Amino acid sequence: MNAKRTAGQSKIAVVTGAGSGIGRAVAVELLRAGWSVALAGRRTQPLEETAALVPEAARLAVRTDVSRPEDVAALFAAVRERFGRLDLLFNNAGTFGPGGVPVEDLSYDAWRHVVDTNLNGAFLCAQAAYRQMKEQDPRGGRIINNGSVSAHTPRPHSAAYTATKHALTGLTKSLSLDGRAYGIAVGQIDVGNAATDMTARMRTGALQANGEIAPEPVMDVADVARTVRHMAELPLEANVQFATVLATAMPYVGRG
Repeated sequence: MNAKRTAGQSKIAVVTGAGSGIGRAVAVELLRAGWSVALAGRRTQPLEETAALVPEAARLAVRTDVSRPEDVAALFAAVRERFGRLDLLFNNAGTFGPGGVPVEDLSYDAWRHVVDTNLNGAFLCAQAAYRQMKEQDPRGGRIINNGSVSAHTPRPHSAAYTATKHALTGLTKSLSLDGRAYGIAVGQIDVGNAATDMTARMRTGALQANGEIAPEPVMDVADVARTVRHMAELPLEANVQFATVLATAMPYVGRG
């Protein structure tokens, strides 16, 4: 399909994991900025709740398990049918898995679930977006992968999550290189301690590298959303390859 942008058409984004947390915050930020957004996630009700936060905006909610190739294909087909083109994929869906499980006790099923969601799901969505962006007119677009500070430094007992986030950095670099010829810009945002349900335990106490349990500072998830929007709205001739956004006082930089 050679989709062509019509005059006055808003830019089109797909946000995975849009039913909560960072995905919801980014979707709302883009919707309020005038983007048309396809909201993807495993459960319909949270997607509808996200959509209701900006009721006047153009959006589409598609129940999607990103680890299933048929679900991803259906998502991007629905986006083509509704909006005709694609300008941005925010590859956000992910799971930490069973937190706090030592590697020797981590089941293979749990490992596979994290890999299938965080890495295979990101690949499937990026591949589908890449194919569409190559074909449309004007050609090109942007993919932003949601990494993590775990793409740089692990937490204790996080082998599956950390491995997938390190792998996501390699995927980002490879997609960025291969996308040059087609006007496809690919970058990654690495987030540390944004205030979401996933990080609620940080405020009460998280296991540290020295074995202690200590509360950690968090930041407003809206600050992450604004950063993603900045990356998304750059012209395709410019790219934020990697951005790290974290709670200023969290125990990340330095020894600890």
